[in-house]
Amino acid sequence: MKRYSRGSHTTYHHRFHIVWITKYRYKVLRGALQRRVREIVAQVGEEFGVHIVNGVVSSDNVHIFVSIPPHVRESDLVKAMKGRSSRKVQQEFPELRKRYWGRHFWARGYFSVTSGNVTDEMIDEYINNHVDAHKQNDAGNISLE
Repeated sequence: MKRYSRGSHTTYHHRFHIVWITKYRYKVLRGALQRRVREIVAQVGEEFGVHIVNGVVSSDNVHIFVSIPPHVRESDLVKAMKGRSSRKVQQEFPELRKRYWGRHFWARGYFSVTSGNVTDEMIDEYINNHVDAHKQNDAGNISLE
């Protein structure tokens, strides 16, 4: 059985696989730079109350599998991880200035997908089998019980 996380008023199981890449896909994440990015990502995750289930920092991308509390927006988490790591590594590793002259270390955007054992069909079936749920009133496919 999966373990649910708990907040003061919530029980949740929100897991995301998030990926982002270096600008121009340059393979610069090696050695001390790679370790520093890992430290910053872990630090930001801890500050947001996010549990990093698994992750890897490759030579040109970062993959993390995280459990995010409901009050934290995934986009805010990624923004903080990418923004802080970009700023700090460019300050601490001056050799990056030659390659990243525009001060953009990461490429724009990121990839994200949720994980879980509940499918769309299972949710539809649960809702449709609810008491009188087959009577829709054209209010955005939301039935009244």
